Amino acid sequence: MYEQADQLADVLFIMERDLKAEFETRLAETSTLAFRVAYAVLKNTEDAEDVAQEAFAKAFRNFRQLRNRDKFRAWLVRMTWRMAINRLRSERRRGLRESNPTPAPVVATPVQAVMDRERSEKLWQAIEALPERLRIVVVLAGIEEHDIREVARLLRLPEGTVKSRLFLARQRLRELLQ
Repeated sequence: MYEQADQLADVLFIMERDLKAEFETRLAETSTLAFRVAYAVLKNTEDAEDVAQEAFAKAFRNFRQLRNRDKFRAWLVRMTWRMAINRLRSERRRGLRESNPTPAPVVATPVQAVMDRERSEKLWQAIEALPERLRIVVVLAGIEEHDIREVARLLRLPEGTVKSRLFLARQRLRELLQ
């Protein structure tokens, strides 16, 4: 009887180790994904980092319960998006939302690098100016390079809705960047 208990303990230890290794692999594949999704909703670097860290911790705690591990990426996006929206709502209710995001550090670089950074900042400012429903679609489709079907699945929306939101977002970005 003790032999069976020892064997069972060994099997459970191996399963736990394999589960952790699989989680670490999936985490490495999606290292910046949670931050980008959270930043798209919150528009604040520190808050986005906090939410991303919380999302990874929650993902680790609940990874064992994920039935289809191939859908880890979609699961993480949905979880992070919900957590970011909850954080945003909570901060709005409390009136603690900061009005100014943290400025990017100034680094001495060649002229082209400065121009690229300015272009990038203008683009992010324009993306931040979009309504949340358009901003998340732009981040997932344009920045994370998910196709329309994946974005629809991640956000649990019809593909047509994702297409129209992406069209509207691009149209508004064009207007904002001119």
